[in-house]
Amino acid sequence: MNKSELIERLAQKIELGSVQAEEIVRLIIEQMRNALIGGKRIEIRGFGSFVVKDYESYWGRNPKTGEKIKVESKKLPAFKVGKELRERLNESSASQ
Repeated sequence: MNKSELIERLAQKIELGSVQAEEIVRLIIEQMRNALIGGKRIEIRGFGSFVVKDYESYWGRNPKTGEKIKVESKKLPAFKVGKELRERLNESSASQ
């Protein structure tokens, strides 16, 4: 599912216009983005959680030239699946 499909489903589900549904989805994503930028954790019960992980700098190699390069420290978002979603996924794959 992509953002457009999510907007379409939301508009259908709660009988909203697509412009209002798009605004709702945009607001939710913007708030999630701002929370992660602010270093906060996002938890959606039954689905999972998003956190920002800090990675230290390290020495790596340029795959093209083999040259040794320093990779700077960075922060990356990470998602951890929730127990309920993990169980539902495993149940659906076991029944197939």
